[in-house]
Amino acid sequence: MTPDASRQGGKPRLRADAARNRAQVLAAARTAFRELGTAVPLDEIARRAGVNIATLYRRFPDRDALIRQVVIDGFTLVLETARGALRTASRDPLAAIEELLLRMVDQRDMLVLPLIGGPVVDAPEAVELQRQIATALEDLLTTARSQSLVRPDVTAVDLITTAALACRPLPYLPTEQATALATRHVRIFLDGLRPDGIRPLPPAPTHKEFTAHLHTAKEAEPDSGRTDV
Repeated sequence: MTPDASRQGGKPRLRADAARNRAQVLAAARTAFRELGTAVPLDEIARRAGVNIATLYRRFPDRDALIRQVVIDGFTLVLETARGALRTASRDPLAAIEELLLRMVDQRDMLVLPLIGGPVVDAPEAVELQRQIATALEDLLTTARSQSLVRPDVTAVDLITTAALACRPLPYLPTEQATALATRHVRIFLDGLRPDGIRPLPPAPTHKEFTAHLHTAKEAEPDSGRTDV
């Protein structure tokens, strides 16, 4: 479909029906990836989205393009959440960190990739989003440390991995119970952030080391020979 003449964020703005189809495909992809993995047939994603396969390919020319957009949407949500927490951190840093983690739990369906695994996405936009997320989280921790509210050895990687663990799907549990358990784990983690009575932690990987490991894992992946449908 021909994009509307107006532009948003430097990109052509889709017509309403095209934007709706695109959103439906992405929502269906997130659900299908969570339930069936990233090798799910694209025909199945199109069926769940209520569109034909040609419409899916018009928006996403191959499986990698669809996976990449799901990942980018997830990272964008995390960055927006981190920046929102940072704006309120000066008043109560621990409350800001709690709000950050709990909002990510609430939005975990948007974060299905890379939470369930799947191909590592190293598109420049995804890499840049990860860098900005790490920066925002380090700034959040710096604010908390300046008020002596968190232990000095906590890093952005700790926040990232804790959020990922709290957001992972818990099979067979009703959503309400899964959310209650995730909330408990977040609050236990928050108590562990406090500087009083701490025990030394083993060295943490830096954000650079953390992401480098992911890219190394991608390079080691064998060619699956999968098809696009």
